[in-house]
Amino acid sequence: MRVTCNVNGEPRVADEVWPGESLLYVLRERLGLPGSKNACEQGECGSCTVYLDGVPVCACLVAAGQAEGRTVVTVEGLAGEDTLHPVQQAFVDAGAVQCGFCTPGLVVAVHDLLARDPEPAEADIREALAGNLCRCTGYEKIIAAVHLAASRSGAGP
Repeated sequence: MRVTCNVNGEPRVADEVWPGESLLYVLRERLGLPGSKNACEQGECGSCTVYLDGVPVCACLVAAGQAEGRTVVTVEGLAGEDTLHPVQQAFVDAGAVQCGFCTPGLVVAVHDLLARDPEPAEADIREALAGNLCRCTGYEKIIAAVHLAASRSGAGP
């Protein structure tokens, strides 16, 4: 099967996609976008979170065929040509990136949160990040990164 969709603002085509293949696999292996990570393959960790038509989804749970004709934005698509998105930069500046495996999903989740609520309360931040697992940081630096991104102008989409 052929899957044609818009990925990070560009029309993309993946050929010879088998019916059970995930969007995550297509993004990473067929389209060369390794930012979204393959961790649990069960939608439990959040490492593979991408936007599908503006809604955050676990790409490991989306059949590739479901992306046909739709718009996908990955963590790579948040950055500018020469600069990181303010959320991505805040993660770097706050030291919230350790092994980096959870970071792409967290960045997308935070990007979504700040688009909906540019000045979230601590409880709202924790709720927004509840679907993302991190085994390294203890979450404090991640929460600090959210506060830092929120305090900087232009942190939303």
